[in-house]
Amino acid sequence: MTQTDRQAGEPGAAEPAEAPEPPARRFEDLPPAAQRALREAEARRTEFDRQQAEAQKEYGGRGGKDPARFGDWEIKGIAIDF
Repeated sequence: MTQTDRQAGEPGAAEPAEAPEPPARRFEDLPPAAQRALREAEARRTEFDRQQAEAQKEYGGRGGKDPARFGDWEIKGIAIDF
């Protein structure tokens, strides 16, 4: 029996080879629109990080994300629904 005669899932059937990952592209090789989009995204991330660093810190707070925005407020295993 040849490999082409075997059915998928049968013992001894060849498994399909995984496709190799495409090589990473350099920034300079990208189209101008993609380069501009990446620069704009980096500028937005930098501005967001700067604003986060300048924001007032909460002392004695719960920690983590805002519970009103991200679902239930869970403290010591108790979920409190607002």
